[in-house]
Amino acid sequence: MVLYPINLHLAECPVLVVGGGQVAERKINTLVAAKAAITVISPELTPGLQVLVKNGAIRCWPRTYETGDTEPFFLVFCATNRREVNQNVAREARERGKLVNVADGPEEGNFSLPAQVRRGDLLLTVSTGGQSPALVRKLRRELAERYGPEYGALLLLLGRIREEMKEHFATSRERELFWRSALTDEVLDELRSGNLKEAEEQIRHAASGIGTQP
Repeated sequence: MVLYPINLHLAECPVLVVGGGQVAERKINTLVAAKAAITVISPELTPGLQVLVKNGAIRCWPRTYETGDTEPFFLVFCATNRREVNQNVAREARERGKLVNVADGPEEGNFSLPAQVRRGDLLLTVSTGGQSPALVRKLRRELAERYGPEYGALLLLLGRIREEMKEHFATSRERELFWRSALTDEVLDELRSGNLKEAEEQIRHAASGIGTQP
């Protein structure tokens, strides 16, 4: 299966999750982090989802799914423990042109969720197109071990000085040379040790070594 990768901005985006169990909760937690506007349809909710409803992070329609429920939503997640319900919701969502994910039948939806490793705003994902979940788990573990929390700190640091460096260097060639010399293992070592100031000094020092290109 050939998949097309895409990252969505879901802030305030209307998202429907049909189901209130553990599978639904896992999906909803990531949607809450993305600041989506989440509606859950389920007569029962896990304790964790009940807390989210109480806190106003999500809203709940405490009933079973009804025909037409998908209409106001951009994304639809089918996550009940009843196969026929997931099939019916997915069918209606596709007919209405929605993006739909089916927890127990990925082939019935039109998008899937890759395994992910998140370090702040740094997001690393893995997918095998459904061919090998075991390989996905292995690669995800390797990525998590290889890219630790220091990469999230590095990204924050780079974002803070990026505009400054764009003004400092007149050409894209100079900027390319700067970033090559600035992103070193030494900088990462400082970040792993919690030495943010020292890491920033090393990055800024790299700027002094980049002369104007002829």
